[in-house]
Amino acid sequence: MSLLVAVGQPFSFCPCGSIQKKPCRGVVRLFPIRAALVEARPRTVPVLRDDGPGSGLVLGGDRTDDLQAEARAMARAAYASVYSPELLAVKYGSRPIKVLRRTLQILIAVSSFGLTLLVDQRNGQLDRNKRLRAAELRRVFTRLGPTFVKIGQGLSTRPDICPPEYLEELSELQDALPTFPDAEAFSCIERELGLPIDSIFSSISPSPIAAASLGQVYKAQLKYSGQVVAVKVQRPGIEEAIGLDFYLIRALGFLINKYVDIISSDVVALIDEFARRVYQELNYVQEGQNARRFKKLYADKEDVLVPDIFWDYTSGKVLTMEWVDGVKLNEQDAIERQGLRVLDLVNTGIQCSLRQLLEYGYFHADPHPGNLLATPEGKLAFLDFGMMSETPEEARFAIIGHVVHMVNRDYEAMARDYYALDFLSPDVDVSPIVPALRNFFDDALNSTVSELNFKTIVDGLGAVLYQYPFNVPAYYALILRSLTVLEGLALYADPNFKVLAASYPYFAKRLLTDPNPYLRDALIELLFKDGKFRWNRLENLLVQGRKDRDFSVKDALQPVLKLLLGPEGEELRDLVIKEAVRVTETFVLGTVIDTYNYIPDLMRTLMFNGNATGPLLMSNTEQESMMELRDQVLRIWGLLQSSEQFDPAVLQPILQVLQEPEARSLGGRVIGGITQRLAARLLQQVLRAPMTDSTSTL
Repeated sequence: MSLLVAVGQPFSFCPCGSIQKKPCRGVVRLFPIRAALVEARPRTVPVLRDDGPGSGLVLGGDRTDDLQAEARAMARAAYASVYSPELLAVKYGSRPIKVLRRTLQILIAVSSFGLTLLVDQRNGQLDRNKRLRAAELRRVFTRLGPTFVKIGQGLSTRPDICPPEYLEELSELQDALPTFPDAEAFSCIERELGLPIDSIFSSISPSPIAAASLGQVYKAQLKYSGQVVAVKVQRPGIEEAIGLDFYLIRALGFLINKYVDIISSDVVALIDEFARRVYQELNYVQEGQNARRFKKLYADKEDVLVPDIFWDYTSGKVLTMEWVDGVKLNEQDAIERQGLRVLDLVNTGIQCSLRQLLEYGYFHADPHPGNLLATPEGKLAFLDFGMMSETPEEARFAIIGHVVHMVNRDYEAMARDYYALDFLSPDVDVSPIVPALRNFFDDALNSTVSELNFKTIVDGLGAVLYQYPFNVPAYYALILRSLTVLEGLALYADPNFKVLAASYPYFAKRLLTDPNPYLRDALIELLFKDGKFRWNRLENLLVQGRKDRDFSVKDALQPVLKLLLGPEGEELRDLVIKEAVRVTETFVLGTVIDTYNYIPDLMRTLMFNGNATGPLLMSNTEQESMMELRDQVLRIWGLLQSSEQFDPAVLQPILQVLQEPEARSLGGRVIGGITQRLAARLLQQVLRAPMTDSTSTL
């Protein structure tokens, strides 16, 4: 059946979804569509102006008009429902029969499915019937309604939990759900916007393009501009359905908190947080504002696309946004037919998610494949901004620090991070937690950290969480969901994909360039150990950081330099002076060694009286170590020089800082240390005595 209706032909929608030219019994008569999508074109299209990221398209070049349209949309949504467990308790506490009926409905459906699996297992047919049972589970979730559909959507992105047959079936819950009658949808549009549909759209698809858990989407064309848009209309009676389910689930949460000791988190708090997010999804004006904020923060990247919102045609139950052509991110074959790579798009999603979680703290909490599209131009389009959340500022830096401590295997610091993450109250002693962390990570980190997947870390930390008085914050549960969804999408394309490896460039860039005191201290902790500078760590950070497109050589290490010359940098200055002396000595003596090696053998014998050790009293091992350090420093300098943004002018801020009195004092101490080291070596060379201490006091 074509989605387009002939020009000027009146039609009606039957409740069964069929299109009738003559109304049958029970048919609601609608307006005649004025034109087909492919034929309708306004004679004059108003000029649309983009006021920058997040502003949306503004008609007539006047930003004020857009703000006024948003204000009108907010007024239309003034009575949108909000989640209140107290009101739900009052409402359903007085309806025991309805509550009992719904409880039995859920128990019967879930128990019947569980019994079927048990029978399959006993008959040895569990594997043979996977596809059949997966389809049955999808139908169970669909019959149970929107709340359980959302549970199924979450499972559809977890290849670590569900077999492939279940993943494929449950993925249909993302946008292939049963629809509600189109007559109700069009009536809702007119009621919410206060206008006849034919005065808003020159055309609209006669049936939904997609149906989701909370609403269904139509493709239409705006009459005033010719812009092709997506119109999302909320399901009727949705508030009643999810309200009763959350009332029951919350009661179950109280029972879990009271009787299930293995779960130490506040389950009721997690349920309340999730319910609040779902209720926010019911307010489409709020979703539009979320989309605008998300666009402003993250759509500045050329490979991220966020659709614009049309406020004049948006209300609490109707959302009109820019139409986006694209393919769902889990449809690998369709993506590759467009000449695109799934892993490139997943990497874009990971980098954007890291910015969301750790830079601005405002993140998309429901990134299932139906909400992530690959556009023909290779962009990653984010859709459906109903469920959003925020990471507290302190937690953002604590998460980055936690990764650094994991790399360093500093389990005492890892345990202390849980205070900043709000996992533990300040009065809890973390010392008993350290052995549990050590036992897990010492085994897990036998390979490099980049080879770990997110599931391994979550599972390992989960085992620790269960043993100690952790209280996982609600925002963290949404972070886990967001990251596991992205990892699940990546595993579709590559079973060996590692989220941590893909995340390294972002972490390295933040550590090298962010002036935040917490991250500055984490960088110093990573680079210095036992009073020595770890050049291999710096080289690795630069190699990884350069992979991030936002990495700037000019900003690299500037935070540490400022600390070094600041009033709180005395301890760091002592370490830097020792390392500067060691590196300078390495270059001076390395030059001597190179010069000696270029001298012909005969001249060496004459110049050094046949001394086989040459001009320096050093073992081969010491010489190799010295030359290796010099090569490493030169490689690091080469990395900086080869960066796209490199310009000798990047040294100017350093030279300016070196004019400060503290810097001149620092330079004097370095020169003094070098002089002492070289004088000591010269004296030993003259006396031909072996060196007893390769590190002089400064």
